[in-house]
Amino acid sequence: MSLLDRLKAEIAATGPISVAEYMTRCLHDPQDGYYATRPALGEAGDFITAPLISQMFGELLGLWAIETWSRLGKPAAFRLVEMGPGDGTLMSDLLRAVRLVPDFVAAADLWLIETSGPLVAAQKDRLAGAALTPRWAASIEELPAGAPVILIANELLDCLPARQFVQAGEDGWVERLVGLGPDGELAYGLAPAPDGATPTPGGMILEVSAAQEALGATLGGLIAREGGAALLIDYGRDKPEFGDTLQALRRHEKVDPLTFPGEADLTVYADFPTVRDAARQAGARATDAMPQGLFLGMLGIQHRAEALMAARPDRAEVVRRQLARLVAPDQMGELFKVATIHSDMLIPVGFEAQE
Repeated sequence: MSLLDRLKAEIAATGPISVAEYMTRCLHDPQDGYYATRPALGEAGDFITAPLISQMFGELLGLWAIETWSRLGKPAAFRLVEMGPGDGTLMSDLLRAVRLVPDFVAAADLWLIETSGPLVAAQKDRLAGAALTPRWAASIEELPAGAPVILIANELLDCLPARQFVQAGEDGWVERLVGLGPDGELAYGLAPAPDGATPTPGGMILEVSAAQEALGATLGGLIAREGGAALLIDYGRDKPEFGDTLQALRRHEKVDPLTFPGEADLTVYADFPTVRDAARQAGARATDAMPQGLFLGMLGIQHRAEALMAARPDRAEVVRRQLARLVAPDQMGELFKVATIHSDMLIPVGFEAQE
């Protein structure tokens, strides 16, 4: 029985489920969940991420990690961590860049946080023979204590589930649910409104992600205890906003999120303000988010692009397109944001103006 059929049978038996629960089932169902069974990255898959666009992305994050390590006082041992490492491309490019600093490599203990079996297999293949041999964990809680942490998470927040609420009257909100329509297929509906309030036609939608907030708190607690910095890169909001951002990608096309459960990647906007506030409440410091294009510019992506074009003039136009895709305001440069969670005495790389 497919995940779609199982969801319809369960909803028919026990009632509608939240959008957050629907996302979790679609992405992580052990039998048919997207990340559990068939994550497809790259041009031939369902979606493409920044590391797959150009080697420059991972290389520059390697330089970020080196400079962060230096600002921490060049500790003799630290944890180098990536959460949600995809197929391992980002870490492969990062490790190629950091080989220029042997002391950094000697001090680093590499950990990859991953829950997808197929992606762990891809990461092992990609990183075979790399400058560092990784260890894998299913959660942050499995990391050993006793050393500062330099952590990167690219396009992780957007995969964490969110509940959705629809405005009902002036002060009320009603949860949006996934149930069954008159035709027996999956359809959106609403929970009973409090005090008989009527949902506003076309009313505003509020997304609330307890999972994103919890991750912010977990990272904040980790950094507060161990020291270091976490770099978060994702597409989403740098200020509180309303709106329905749930989307499904299948073969690089947006599809109805209810049409292909388990066969498409589901995401929502990263809520950087909530993650930041949770990290601060857990005892760490955290920056506001800035556009990805600005951040990569400060790390020197233009100079790196020029070096690549000089080395391979036959690929100059390809490098120009890659650069534009990563930093142009009408591509990833503005929609994608970057923020850090960091220890008290550290001035985070690229965010000096906020300190």
